[in-house]
Amino acid sequence: MTTASNIFLVGASRGVGREIANYLTAQKLNVKSLLRKETSRSELEAMNIQVVQGDALNLDDVKRAMLTDEPIHAVISTLGGLPTDTEKPDYPGNKNLIDIAVKAGVQKFILVTSIGTGNSVGALSPQALAALQTVLIEKDKAEQHLIASGLTYTIIRPGGLKSEPATGNAILTEDTRICGSIHRADVAQLVCRCLNSENANNKILSAVDKNMLFTKTEFAEFSLN
Repeated sequence: MTTASNIFLVGASRGVGREIANYLTAQKLNVKSLLRKETSRSELEAMNIQVVQGDALNLDDVKRAMLTDEPIHAVISTLGGLPTDTEKPDYPGNKNLIDIAVKAGVQKFILVTSIGTGNSVGALSPQALAALQTVLIEKDKAEQHLIASGLTYTIIRPGGLKSEPATGNAILTEDTRICGSIHRADVAQLVCRCLNSENANNKILSAVDKNMLFTKTEFAEFSLN
């Protein structure tokens, strides 16, 4: 088993990405983060994260951040936009990261998208699908580009995100019918456990809290061990 010790993290300024940053630095791993805005730099540097200023939408910025003498063992991207964004980074930003990860010889790429992407579209209610469809299309393109890249990948699709502390009840499943809520801190723990899990290689997994399912459905839990 390879041990990912140098991690390139995109999306660390907020949300799931920030929770992942907290978790990785608590494990004393070397984390480099691409940061578009200066506002979070001091907070991330205080966590001993190496910050590189740049925008994932700019290929030159991504090259400068990733093609260095120091190897990158794994890339984790939580890059994503909102339905209201005129320019959504979900596909073009992740495409740049994936393409340069190939050139950098990255061992694993973990992409965080959402339930409703690709073949999990049927898990969403018509109302949720209508609200999120423009973003989900971009996320699907990012997923497909990663799968086609030849990189070892894990795609994690969380359900509805909440900001409360981790519950420890979050699970992964390959069942594309499942939908529910999950706390961001729990998503972060699942993502980080996937780093060194060979079981998670080249898998697409939905992430939910087993106590916050929208409908009670029998399903198989995915084991990372």
